Amino acid sequence: MDIYSLHRGTTPLIVSLPHDGSFVPADLAQRFMPSARRVPDTDWHVSRLYAFALEMGASMIVPNHSRYVVDLNRPSDDASLYPGQNTTGLCPIVQFSGEPVYQAGEEPHRSEIARRVETYWQPYHDALAAEIARVRDAHGRVVLWEGHSIRSVVPFLFDGRLPDFNLGTSAGASCTPALQARLATILGAQSRYSHVVNGRFKGGYITRHYGRPEEGVEAIQLELAQLNYMDEDTFDYAPERAAPTQALIRALLQACLDEA
Repeated sequence: MDIYSLHRGTTPLIVSLPHDGSFVPADLAQRFMPSARRVPDTDWHVSRLYAFALEMGASMIVPNHSRYVVDLNRPSDDASLYPGQNTTGLCPIVQFSGEPVYQAGEEPHRSEIARRVETYWQPYHDALAAEIARVRDAHGRVVLWEGHSIRSVVPFLFDGRLPDFNLGTSAGASCTPALQARLATILGAQSRYSHVVNGRFKGGYITRHYGRPEEGVEAIQLELAQLNYMDEDTFDYAPERAAPTQALIRALLQACLDEA
């Protein structure tokens, strides 16, 4: 199985969907707790949700394997992105529910984690870095959009209900002030969805690592509450919910293209 799929676009926009993958090799899955075999912490259907971006000329990179194999949005040294707060790691051993991923004694050891980094993590990041360089060379600038989603209520990670649209720019470090302000204005001009900028989710490793606005690379993460486009219990896609959500995401991506 391929590690990722990459569509090379024609505009200065790249959409990265690092948690869209759901495949777990059979020998690994049998070490999981039964609840983890459903890979419930997948960013379900985000490649379907963002499919319209291809029509906008965006590049898109999507992995095939689950974040339970290796989390592509964590640093390879597994340093915490949110020190002092509950989170999950490079090769998660805890689900967002707080339940264990692995049966007792089946957790991966350091050498296994290193192999997973080499096999799955590094190829994705090599491809992403190369695509960023290609697009920047072609257009002079590039906007990297990190598309994510999560259940609207996850007590293990945050209190209460998550806002619908959660923009992260590493507290303003991963994109220009002008782009962040433009995106915030678009979100503030509508009343259907709640939103926050640099709230609980400020951007993961990819946003923080690749976002270098002074070098012509801007990066933004959108963490979307899943109930806005799917059923959070069955994981079924809900087209009637997705359509207005897609319309707002399209407006945000268009603003990125306009700025770039």
